[in-house]
Amino acid sequence: MTALDDFKPIDYLVIGHITTDLTDAGFRLGGTATFSSLTANALGHSVGIVTSCKASTNFSDYQAIQIFNKISSENSTFKNIATSQGRIQYLYNKANRITSSDIPSAWSKTPILHLGPIIDEIDPLIFNCFPDSKIFLTPQGWQRQVDENKHVWPKKCDLPKDLLERANATVISIEDVNGDEDQISELALYCKILVVTENKYGARVYWNGDVRYFNAPEVQVIEDTGAGDIFAACFFSRLFFTNDPWESARFAVKLAAQSVTRKYLASVPTYQEILEVKTDILT
Repeated sequence: MTALDDFKPIDYLVIGHITTDLTDAGFRLGGTATFSSLTANALGHSVGIVTSCKASTNFSDYQAIQIFNKISSENSTFKNIATSQGRIQYLYNKANRITSSDIPSAWSKTPILHLGPIIDEIDPLIFNCFPDSKIFLTPQGWQRQVDENKHVWPKKCDLPKDLLERANATVISIEDVNGDEDQISELALYCKILVVTENKYGARVYWNGDVRYFNAPEVQVIEDTGAGDIFAACFFSRLFFTNDPWESARFAVKLAAQSVTRKYLASVPTYQEILEVKTDILT
């Protein structure tokens, strides 16, 4: 394991478990830490990940990204089953919890901090280690619980109020709250900017007492795994540079829609796609 003081400065840090996902084609790595970090890298950021997984995990797909791995005996291991009523998810193993002691010293001043838990693996108070960072949340992992049959279910978000208020933007999916509009309204009261993604329908953004809807273009869906994490990284990056939630949502919706037309890591936006979506507002 690389020592905490052996890392170079970055400008986009993702914290969360790199997962092992069980698929019909076998095992593959996933999680917000995978899709958001690779997207941030494609957007031109210098990216780091703080995660926890087995020492034997193959990081060959992350060559451009610095990774601090808190060694665990197991990877967080999920199985996702697509149904007409939505996704059914199971958790078979869980890697170690990530705390403030796991942050490389060179990363404490990262301009962008993306907290991306997938199964309550991050101490929420870790945000106190980053007083100068823009803090962005994809809190889905703090909105999940696991029953005795290893079945993953949504639960109400119970994050500290000061974290929700401190965060510069928060992105959730409609599935994260099981379609509960009361939860969305409550979160919107605390969050500076709240984004709710709604699959093929696009996303809505709550900001300054207003809400706007951004429709997704119609595409042929090949695979939507990671689309929400790609959306989040695109939104956070664009917001960091523009301070415009409406433009950031437009940008993220279009790139996320394109991502579902390809499988697995090929879903990460390409340079050409990013350039076209950045400039098409001008045409």
